[in-house]
Amino acid sequence: MTNVKTRHHHGDLKRALIEAGLELLEEGGLEALTLRKCAARAGVSHAAPAHHFDGLPGLISAISEAGFDIFSKHMSDEIEVGNQSDIGRLRSICRGYLQFGMTHSGLLKVMFGEHGLAIHAPRNNREEAEAYLLLRRACAPFVPPGEDPHIVEAQVWSLIHGFTLLYLSGEFGTPLPEIEDGPFAAVMALVERVGTQGKT
Repeated sequence: MTNVKTRHHHGDLKRALIEAGLELLEEGGLEALTLRKCAARAGVSHAAPAHHFDGLPGLISAISEAGFDIFSKHMSDEIEVGNQSDIGRLRSICRGYLQFGMTHSGLLKVMFGEHGLAIHAPRNNREEAEAYLLLRRACAPFVPPGEDPHIVEAQVWSLIHGFTLLYLSGEFGTPLPEIEDGPFAAVMALVERVGTQGKT
C-alpha cells in the first residue's frame, strides 16, 4: 500500500486525499470511504477535505474520475505497445482490462456495481468516458454497415468483464495463471470470433 503521509506536501493536498480515497476503496469498497478516513490516511486534519471538496459526494466524484483515468490508462498503454492490426487493438484493450483488474481488484469491484463509482463520475455519460471511447474505437472496425455499434461493444465488454471477474475469483486456478495462458487465450478466441462475424 502506498503511504500517502510520506509524500504529502503543501499544494498537493487534493491529490493526496484522492489517492487516500483510492486506497480506502481498494481495501473496503465505498462503505470504507469517509472524509475522516481520507484525511487520516493523508495525514491531515479531518477538516482539510472541506477546502477542496463539497463534502463526501464531491470527494467521491473526484476519486471516481481518478479511478476511471487509471482504468483507461491500462487499456491505452496496452494499445500503444500492442499489435496495431484491428484484431491486435481489440486484444490489447482486453489485456489492459484484465491487467487493471489484477492490479486494482478492489477498485474494479466498486466501479460497475449497483452503487458503484460509475454513477458518481463527473463524466457520467458512459459514451463520453475515455474508457468507453477506447472500447468503441477498438470495436468500430468490426461493426457491420448499418448495424448498431452497441451490439459488438456489449459483446466484447461482457466477455472481458465477465472473464476478469472469474479470473480474479480463482475460477481458473490459484495461483492465477499467466495472462497469455489457456483461459485468456480462450476468451480472446471468442472476442476474435465477434470481430470475424462483424466483418462478414
